[in-house]
Order: sequence, then structure tokens, then C-alpha cells
Amino acid sequence: MPESANPYPPMTIGLVSISDRASSGVYEDKGIPALQDWLSRALKNPITWQTRLIPDEQAGISAALIELVDTAKCDLVLTTGGTGPAPRDVTPEATLAVAHKEMPGFGEQMRQISLRFVPTAILSRQVAVIRGRALIINLPGQPKSIKETLEGLKDADGKQLVHGIFAAVPYCLDLIGAPYVETHDAVCKAFRPKSAQRPKG
Repeated sequence: MPESANPYPPMTIGLVSISDRASSGVYEDKGIPALQDWLSRALKNPITWQTRLIPDEQAGISAALIELVDTAKCDLVLTTGGTGPAPRDVTPEATLAVAHKEMPGFGEQMRQISLRFVPTAILSRQVAVIRGRALIINLPGQPKSIKETLEGLKDADGKQLVHGIFAAVPYCLDLIGAPYVETHDAVCKAFRPKSAQRPKG
């Protein structure tokens, strides 16, 4: 669909991959491509991407998040990597440092999804916060885990077994004054109260 014909408002999404080794060229980053692929399939809105590949440095991560929200005017920022208990994993601390509000339900649900697969999910420390009119969410580092976290779990017939976190993102963006986001139901059915729903274009 040509962008001019898209009935949904454009949005700017920031994608931040946090990894010492990927940012220094030791290996290829897979987080940002995985995020772009999933979001491109899930969202009906035209998207402008802002991508950053940075090392595990707390001050640098916070600076990147502030720049993406305050200067690049991102409506949604998704990070990948740096959320475990290792000494260099400082993404949650860097994210909380720039927060105006914390949204703990996102991290709780991400761990619930991952616990379906591995007991070590309790070691993940992902957080989500609001800064201004933007939502910032820390995601896992592996592409498979990114998809499961965003989309949730479905059975062989496509019935939703566990909701992914992205089902709640559009309504959260509504509430903080960001653009109205519409999703492709086959990928991720967004949930809104009936009073907040608009006619589908």
C-alpha cells in the first residue's frame, strides 16, 4: 500500500541493540533485523525507523534512549540485549534512569512467557518505562525470544494460549498521547476497550 493511501498515522520507532561484541563488529547483530521483521509484519502504520547499535555502557544506553525520545521523537523504543544478571548487563538500570513512569506489567509478562520454555527466565530483568509520550521496552536478546515475547504463544490452530506483550502496546500508546497504532490480527491482535477503538481503515 502506498504510504499516502495508508489510513493510519505514521509513527517513529527506535530500535536499540545493546551488545559489546556486536557493536565492535565481533559478530553480526541479529536483534535489530528481528525486531524490524516482526514489527513490519505486525503493524499497519507507516514506520520511520531509528536504529542504534551500542555497547553495554550504562551512560551510553541512557543517552541513546533520551536522544531517541527527546530529539528523534520516537513514539516507541525497543531495546534488545543486556538484561541478564552479568556485570555488563546494565540495560534495565539505564532504562529506569530515564523513566518518568515505570510499567512493571510488561516485565512480569515477558518472564511468564519465557518461563514456558526455560526455568532461567527468572534471571531476566527486562523493564518497560514511559518517557514523555514514548514507551520504552527492554526485550530479550535472541530473535526467537523476541518473537515469543512480542507475539505470545499460540496452539497449532492459531488460538492464543498466552498473550504477548505487544497486545497491550497500542492502548498504552493511546493513553500517553502517541499515535493510534493498528495491528494485523493474524500476527498480534491488539486489545483496546470498546470505547477506545476506532473504525478499521
